[in-house]
Amino acid sequence: MTSTRSSLWESVGDTPLLRIGSLSRMTGCEILGKAEFMNPGGSIKDRAAKGMIRRGEEEGLLQPGGTIVEGTAGNTGIGLGLLGRERGYRVLVTMPDNQAREKYEFLEAMGVEVRRVPAVPFSDERHFYHQARAIAAQEGFFWANQFENTSNGDFHAETTGPELLEQCQGRLDVLVSAVGTGGTISGVSRYLKSKHPETRVVLADPAGSGLYCYLREGRVESSGSSITEGIGIMRITENFRRAKIDEALRVSDQEMIEMLYHLAREDALVVGTSAALNVRAAYEIARRHAGQGLRIATFLCDHGSRYFSKVFNREFLESRNLVPRPLSGR
Repeated sequence: MTSTRSSLWESVGDTPLLRIGSLSRMTGCEILGKAEFMNPGGSIKDRAAKGMIRRGEEEGLLQPGGTIVEGTAGNTGIGLGLLGRERGYRVLVTMPDNQAREKYEFLEAMGVEVRRVPAVPFSDERHFYHQARAIAAQEGFFWANQFENTSNGDFHAETTGPELLEQCQGRLDVLVSAVGTGGTISGVSRYLKSKHPETRVVLADPAGSGLYCYLREGRVESSGSSITEGIGIMRITENFRRAKIDEALRVSDQEMIEMLYHLAREDALVVGTSAALNVRAAYEIARRHAGQGLRIATFLCDHGSRYFSKVFNREFLESRNLVPRPLSGR
């Protein structure tokens, strides 16, 4: 018999860890995905949202009837909208205007105010981050500030890390994670390393992000771009600064798309772009150590239904010269 949760707030976390059968059989390693799409708002960002709201309340920065403001690619806004609206707050988000339409629709359905802004580099004051900061400062609203607010990463250290290690019966060889704000990899890596310093932490980075180069060469540089949403950045956030990372892998959009369709067709896991990128990197690590039985875990960050109008749309893929062909090296 399952327990009854008294609220959406109480239902964040405790997500299952799934063995990805096809990839585990193909590589002779155990590849595991933490099903964060089973959070109430449908993504791992519900954890960050809960951590930031909780600390805001504890510190008196978020008062009853107040307004939460955040700049987001969508999922953090959904988490803040879900939990914030449940707790009686008004929620306003700024979002780049090139995200999957499903995200805007989800937010607006909950009564979240969405302000779409141009998809511009971080150096441009029109960037969604700067727009959220300006609105909060002008109106006196609570700015969640997911990139620099360390309650994001701390909540993952408190919840996600311990859950993952318990589900792995105390043994995890490799953790793989992409970075959006740095909160997930920061919190989970710090927790895992505090318990088992030998656990290897691998950053999965898309094209257009500077973190791969930063970890390998000490410089935040990049080239190209990616259709992935919510991951990949060109600066070192306070959350990311606290992460403990051993290695970085770059994953192309084509490699991500191959894995996205493989998971859907072979494992009935219909996930989003960041999840597919995570799993592709985990798969590449497993192929390096084929047959060695490594236990490799990553995050299934959100569900693919949030991206049907894009990556599950053949016309969109063709416009980006992307082909959902079988996994290379299979």
